[in-house]
Amino acid sequence: MIIMHTIFKIIKVTALLYCVFCVPIHGTILLNSSYDVSRELFLKINSDFIEYWKDLHPEDKLIIRQSHAGSTRQAMAILQGLRADVVTYNQVIDVQILCDRGHLIPKNWQDRFPNHSSPFFSTMAFLVRRGNPKGIYNWHDLTNEGLKIIFPNPKTSGNGRYTYLAAWHCFLKNSDGDIEQTRIWMQKFLKNVEVFDTGGRAATSTFVDRNQGDVLINFESEAKLVRSQYGCNNYEIVIPTPNVLVEFPVTWIDKNVIRNGTKDVARAYLDYLYIPSAQKIITKFGYRVNTTDIAQICPNGSSGGQLFRVEDQFGNWNAVMNTHFKRGGELDQLLSIGHR
Repeated sequence: MIIMHTIFKIIKVTALLYCVFCVPIHGTILLNSSYDVSRELFLKINSDFIEYWKDLHPEDKLIIRQSHAGSTRQAMAILQGLRADVVTYNQVIDVQILCDRGHLIPKNWQDRFPNHSSPFFSTMAFLVRRGNPKGIYNWHDLTNEGLKIIFPNPKTSGNGRYTYLAAWHCFLKNSDGDIEQTRIWMQKFLKNVEVFDTGGRAATSTFVDRNQGDVLINFESEAKLVRSQYGCNNYEIVIPTPNVLVEFPVTWIDKNVIRNGTKDVARAYLDYLYIPSAQKIITKFGYRVNTTDIAQICPNGSSGGQLFRVEDQFGNWNAVMNTHFKRGGELDQLLSIGHR
């Protein structure tokens, strides 16, 4: 009786573990750690890749799981033990930290794929309400008194950092390199922020669902998604100039794929992002691609002229983080002064 009871408990525990982890008896699980507003894109990419993989490996039942949050939070989760096989982030620093601090990937990870291992790119967009009632067309318009701005917190979101850096670059350029004048403009800009959400999708929800703010600053792809889901007549998109090149770096996590036995499928998954069929999907979700043929077929996927690389204007991402986003850095000082 005791033996049967013990066996029954073992069966119950085994069944529970199977339900929790949903591990197929024969197959592979791939975990993609991604940024906050990429859900819809990878939902489509994943379903297509599973069919692509099935044709090549019919005996291997592939399940792809997603983890979404601000890319910095995602990177921290991996450093704390999340065994993601691949990462698809929205800024280089959140991948680089997996090398510098976690020693999970090699130093040359950006050489694994074309375009600095960035299969697509974007820029920052202003999403305004119908008719653009506040007349918001450029970065300086965001400093107008009384304006209410929504965008993610640069402390927790790569999305927010790109916005901050694009505004800084514009103000610095228009003030002929005068740092003090740039800080004055940045103080006015940041003072107008009504909500600092933790990520891009939370910022979208604040602007659209809770109807807060006069303008949402987010990736161009996210702004296009809002228009497609909530009606093109309800919102307008403004792409200010100058603007920042938003890269979406990808890599497999060497130590994890070795432990998980997923190196081949992880590499194939990221390779797939560069093939024409996947690039067409990517453009349909509002992103831009470097493939000339695809860009001609899908005008929304074409290169944007006045986009600057963060590294070209600010130095490497480590320098950016130390100057602007560390505790006591430029951002903290600007917020402190602006809210006195």
